[in-house]
Amino acid sequence: MKKINLIVIIALVMFSCKNETKTNDVNLKENRAKSYDQNDGLITVRGDFVYYGDVAVLQTPKEIYGVVIDDNLQLLDQQVKPFKKEATDMVPVTIRVRKFKKPEGEEGWPFRVEIKEILKVEAPNPESKDVIKLAK
Repeated sequence: MKKINLIVIIALVMFSCKNETKTNDVNLKENRAKSYDQNDGLITVRGDFVYYGDVAVLQTPKEIYGVVIDDNLQLLDQQVKPFKKEATDMVPVTIRVRKFKKPEGEEGWPFRVEIKEILKVEAPNPESKDVIKLAK
């Protein structure tokens, strides 16, 4: 009788275990909640990123931000390079940033962001028709 109980328990334990695969998908709701819960002043932003020359820009559906040029920006630029066909291509990214107003008297967008954490870099949509090319 004890052997049967032991076999049943072992069978239940083995069948109840799951093989979970970890995905690299970023849960924006979870990260936004994380941003607010941590109360560290950082926000999660998803938008199109481009770094060309000495200007870095993050365009979200509602706003455009200038990006502070630092080591984290250089790291993000290295991660988006494989997805670019041309130097001016914008690449979708999800990052945690510190948002602040630009200094008085400087040109540019009203707000800037400083990258604190890179969450996800995605391939641009090849079907996108929002590209403007200038010909000489």
